[in-house]
Amino acid sequence: MKKSEFIEGLKSGIPIGLGYLSVSFTFGIMAVSLGFNWWQALLVSMTTLTSAGQLAGIGVMVMPGAYIEMLVSQLTINVRYAFMSISLSQKLDSKFKGVFKWLLGFFITDEIFAVAISKEEIKRSFFFGLGVCPYIGWALGTFLGAILGNVFPEIIMNALCIAIYAMFVAIIVPVCKKDWKTTIVVLLSGLLSACFYYIPVFKTISSGLQVSVCAVVAAILGAIIFPRKEGNEHAN
Repeated sequence: MKKSEFIEGLKSGIPIGLGYLSVSFTFGIMAVSLGFNWWQALLVSMTTLTSAGQLAGIGVMVMPGAYIEMLVSQLTINVRYAFMSISLSQKLDSKFKGVFKWLLGFFITDEIFAVAISKEEIKRSFFFGLGVCPYIGWALGTFLGAILGNVFPEIIMNALCIAIYAMFVAIIVPVCKKDWKTTIVVLLSGLLSACFYYIPVFKTISSGLQVSVCAVVAAILGAIIFPRKEGNEHAN
């Protein structure tokens, strides 16, 4: 593993790691508030590394036996990482073989993918350097949130819980500004989510399954309302 490439990746991952530190702090607080021990919250972050998936997952985990809901919610939320992996695989250097490809899939997040895909060729040393700070930031933030969450006053904890949603908004807004059709799909998803919240008969459905239904239905409606012909994609 070339040191210069690893250091370059390490430096590229510092801003991502700092961002994850604050967001995962909120996840640690939320996990403990739902009844998880600090080490359980930390274990979740160290073995999954998926913000939306973890948030939906802990909501389902507090209801014993909801295995189908867990499967559906995690598959819906995290399937995008499979497509990101396929996209990155076209740029990998010759050293990415065997277990290293598995590790690539583990470390992929939206932000890591955005940095890696900008490279002409993704060196193994660069990619794993890139993944170090985000991984440490996510795990450390979760640990601090889980440990210190009980120390802070309730008003501060409630305020910090907004941070994880702010991260999702920060990901969505730049895309929406470029494409009004995406904005419509996002608004449809938000409308569906509001229905789950305000209509009493839907409140019994777990949060993880709600996320899955909103995402899939909004995506299907978007595909029906704004169909794309294969020939036009290359033209655009």
